[in-house]
Amino acid sequence: MLVELAVENYAVVEKVRVRFHRGLNLLTGETGSGKSIVVDALALLLGGRASAEMVRTGAEKARVSGIFEIDPKAVPDGVDLEDGELIVEREILANGKSRAFLGGRPVTAAVLKELAPRLGDIHGQHDQQQLFSAAVQRDMLDAFAGATTTVAQVGALFMNWNAARTELATLEHSEQERLQQADLWSFQRNEIEGVAPQPGEDAQLESERRVLRNVVRLQESAAAAYDALYEIPESVTAQLRTVARKLEELARIDDSVADIVAALAPAPIAVEEAAHALRHYLGKLEADPPRLEEIETRMAAIEKLKRKYGPSIEAILAFQQDVARHLSAVETSGERQAALRKQIGEFTLQYEKAAEQLSHIRQETAKRLAKSTEAELAKLSMERTRIEIRVSPTEWSPTGADAVEFLIAPNLGEELKPLEKIASGGELSRVALALKTAAAPATFRGVPRTLVFDEVDAGVGGSAAEAVGRRLKKLSEAHQILCVTHLAQIAGFADHHYYVEKHTQSGRTTTSVQELQPAARTREIGRMLSGERVTSEALRHAEQLIKAATR
Repeated sequence: MLVELAVENYAVVEKVRVRFHRGLNLLTGETGSGKSIVVDALALLLGGRASAEMVRTGAEKARVSGIFEIDPKAVPDGVDLEDGELIVEREILANGKSRAFLGGRPVTAAVLKELAPRLGDIHGQHDQQQLFSAAVQRDMLDAFAGATTTVAQVGALFMNWNAARTELATLEHSEQERLQQADLWSFQRNEIEGVAPQPGEDAQLESERRVLRNVVRLQESAAAAYDALYEIPESVTAQLRTVARKLEELARIDDSVADIVAALAPAPIAVEEAAHALRHYLGKLEADPPRLEEIETRMAAIEKLKRKYGPSIEAILAFQQDVARHLSAVETSGERQAALRKQIGEFTLQYEKAAEQLSHIRQETAKRLAKSTEAELAKLSMERTRIEIRVSPTEWSPTGADAVEFLIAPNLGEELKPLEKIASGGELSRVALALKTAAAPATFRGVPRTLVFDEVDAGVGGSAAEAVGRRLKKLSEAHQILCVTHLAQIAGFADHHYYVEKHTQSGRTTTSVQELQPAARTREIGRMLSGERVTSEALRHAEQLIKAATR
């Protein structure tokens, strides 16, 4: 049950806080006063779409919050209740972005939408047009039947069946093209395998080629370096020996030179090691024309592969793997097609069985829902109305193999016609109310909730209006009802009456909502009967309507 609704900077509402009660809560007011804004604000708390246009001009954000009494078992994990009440909040920033909160905890709008059926249900003027949709009618029947799980199973089977069919069709369509490509892929694979390049091989070959091309120059430089280090009389080795003797003489006289002697001691050893390494290097350096030619040929083969298959050896090897996969797919295509045909056969049997079960549920439920709706319409002064919910075979789809159509004959002797053929708006309003009442989802049947009706009385008048009022009153014994109405006959049944008024203050238009006390309520119903000038006759008539509604 909705205990309180607070709205700030939403459309023309600057700041409104309304306490609602159990029973029938009716909102009335002049046309354009903002009655439906209250309903729209509540829709936001149930996960409705937010937009920047909702923010009051000049405000940074709009805010809507509601306090609901709710069964603790229905609350998502991690969300806290306060004395059995859940606080739901929604903020819309001026840039259109929105934030949602449950019990002070940030959540997504999707979480609110998932929780919404446990909080309430809104039936607006747009919903009457939605009833014309075959998909909406089918979903309404499935919800009444409690067949959500079965529909989900049928949908999963359809997706498997359809995916297998799509893959098979793709394989069959592309098989000839794949076979034509197979020769090219085989040539490419063989060409790469013939060279068999290894990662990093090109860099190693380039280094070896550079050495072989410059053997003479390298020999000359290495020999000169070796002589300078070790071989000639004035070599580095000879010079270091001379320096070492002089320093030792100094050290015998002055101990402070000992550190210098120690620092220089490793130098001769390092120079000798470098000289030996150079001599070994010189021993390996020799011209090898056959090897150079072999390297040149190898590098040319690798360069050819690079021009055709990728800028590096790694890219060439990746291309080789792709070609191998393509060839493997061609080689195994026949096996895959056979496997898919087998799967399609299995999925077909599974889908047929599940869809047949769903059809049986729908056909049995259609009779019960039609009968229940007729009973509801009888309470709305449409006693002679006949309802038939026709379930007929159609093409396979994720929702089954049935077409669902609601047919109606409002008057005796008329043939059954689709809902959109109803000529009277008043009849459509009552049919919408009857269906909304009769087709409550099985999950929530008998569970008290907040039901919101926005001008469900459109096109209704006279005794029909009184019948709608009585039905809303009866519904309010099991549910909390919030209803926007223009009809005095319906307003007379209210347990709690709210007046919505638009007024101008300091050059700005704003909307206010106030709960009416008995005298003010009588005057408001009188206004609804007589217009702007409330006469004494209208007031007496209003009093009579209120008394009649309590009988």
